[in-house]
Amino acid sequence: MKDIFVGKARNLSDEKLFHKVSLIAVFAWVGLGADGLSSSCYGPEEAFKALGTHYALSPFVAIACLITIAVICASYWQIIELFPGGGGGYLVASKLLSPTVGAISGCALLVDYVLTIALSISSGADALFSILPAELLSLKLPLALAVTAVFTLLNIRGVRESVLLWVPIFFIFIGTHLFAILFAVITHIGKLPSIAVQTAGDLHTTHSQLGFWGVFLLLIRSYSVGAGTYTGIEAVSNGLPILREPKVTTGKRTMLYMGLSLGAVVGGLFLAYLLYHVEHQAGKTLNATLFEQMTQNWPAGSGQIFVWVAMLSAMALLFVAAQTGFLDGPRVMSNMAIDRWFPTRFAALSDRLVTQNGILLMGVSAVVLILATRGRVGFLVVLYSINVFITFSLSQLGMIRHWWQCRREERGWKHKITINGIGFCLTLFILVMLSIVKFWEGGWITLLVTGFLMAIAFAIRGHYRGVMHKLARLQELAEQFEKNAQSQPVPLEHRCDTNAKTAVIFVSGFNGLGVHTLLTINRTFGGVFSNFVFIQAGVVDAGNFKGSGEIDKLKEYIKSEAEHYAECMRRLGYYAESATDIGTDVVEVAGELAIQIAAKFPNAVFFGGQLVFENESVITRFLHNHTVFAMQRKLFQQGQPFLVLPIRV
Repeated sequence: MKDIFVGKARNLSDEKLFHKVSLIAVFAWVGLGADGLSSSCYGPEEAFKALGTHYALSPFVAIACLITIAVICASYWQIIELFPGGGGGYLVASKLLSPTVGAISGCALLVDYVLTIALSISSGADALFSILPAELLSLKLPLALAVTAVFTLLNIRGVRESVLLWVPIFFIFIGTHLFAILFAVITHIGKLPSIAVQTAGDLHTTHSQLGFWGVFLLLIRSYSVGAGTYTGIEAVSNGLPILREPKVTTGKRTMLYMGLSLGAVVGGLFLAYLLYHVEHQAGKTLNATLFEQMTQNWPAGSGQIFVWVAMLSAMALLFVAAQTGFLDGPRVMSNMAIDRWFPTRFAALSDRLVTQNGILLMGVSAVVLILATRGRVGFLVVLYSINVFITFSLSQLGMIRHWWQCRREERGWKHKITINGIGFCLTLFILVMLSIVKFWEGGWITLLVTGFLMAIAFAIRGHYRGVMHKLARLQELAEQFEKNAQSQPVPLEHRCDTNAKTAVIFVSGFNGLGVHTLLTINRTFGGVFSNFVFIQAGVVDAGNFKGSGEIDKLKEYIKSEAEHYAECMRRLGYYAESATDIGTDVVEVAGELAIQIAAKFPNAVFFGGQLVFENESVITRFLHNHTVFAMQRKLFQQGQPFLVLPIRV
């Protein structure tokens, strides 16, 4: 059943593995750019509605939106160049500002990605039910929940599989919306000059009614409320690890595709709303109303077909936009797990080479959010946007600091710092305005949840640092053991007696934990074992799954670490060898090695060390893996003896 629904395990020895799981620019445009492009389904609409009866002022908002898109895209273009291995908001803030600031940025991003999934899927359901009979509206929430579950499963199968399915629909959306914009402009070509006159007249009227500051605040509110238009732009820089080589070139090309398509659709929709004098209708999106007005005089049936195709493609694109949350959310989580801000299990890869734990958490969180809000897009939009601009602002600030520090070595630093400086001012301005405008409307909920997540992250980091501090004493033990072994003369080659008592020890690098386990065996069973075998399984996780070169380095590293133990034991007069391999499941890989060793050494006894905390709890069990017990169960099933040796912390 797992092979049918999730797919068969991928082979890490496959030379074409990274080619199979990576995305070219066009597919990345679909998988990572859909979030940015789909925001044109609700961003311009929210901004246009915020103007109320003063919709003739929308050209000012449209121009501001296009400038903002261009500035943010240019800023992230530079981030892609500086962070070719992936430069999401978490990594940029961590490396260019501080790890603490990076954690704040990462937590903000995680909440935003959950909101991305919930809002995109709920908005997609809205687009569908805009063209369905009103009596079917009760099915909208079940549909949103079902789509979330399906996308969770698709992403567990793998990145490429979850993207390929939506490529045709993505381009149908672009084709229908660009056609609608061109149709609106061409059929109203004679009215375009009057738009400027109408805008000037409305500006004068609004100024006489509200005054200068009234007009300014009206435009600022409209611009801020439509800030969802710019969300998703950061997804490309964060998703560089899944792009096809050369990653920087592919990433920059993807960013260009996304920026141009988003700018064309957003600017075109603002103009089309104005040309058709579109007004909001209950139960329908503004785009649905626009397309219906546009096609009402088309030949019988053709107009309705176009509206259905356009809105169904919008629905599908909004569903695809949820991909950003599923692609980048778990990746941010895995990076934070590697740095010990989150439990290390969130950095683990499944046999499909995806961060399955992170994907499941994002999916479950989105389901809970959709249920809590009943899938109300208006409320979700209020919760949305704030967090992404926290990340935007911190990333731009980090880049400004970088260019200033490198100003003596970096040619053209003034040009680069100017781009990021403008980006910082814009994103910080939007963040402040959003926090003010949306705070009492529900924005405080987003900030509260983000703050709670930050508190959890800092608590987890504190726990891991405390454990590492206590384990530092064991490292001195490892150094002393190595020094004693090195002081011994190089022995003659020791003959291997496969029938002799053999201690097989599972290790995870040459460190105090492994040496403590080895010395405990010698102290407890002194003189019993003649042979020592050290098994180490290298885990391919989100931190090292970045290319075939990284995989080769991992193989060399674990081989040298395990052989380090064997070399020390040989100098102490024992026969010793090592066995290593890599994979995504340490129990499976180490178990296969153990079976091979047991076949070679029939009198083998297996050993593993396990950390024991003074105050054991559910939390400590969740934060630390208990691989040794899983290994014990696996070997017990094979009839092999396995002893767990405690390492008290």
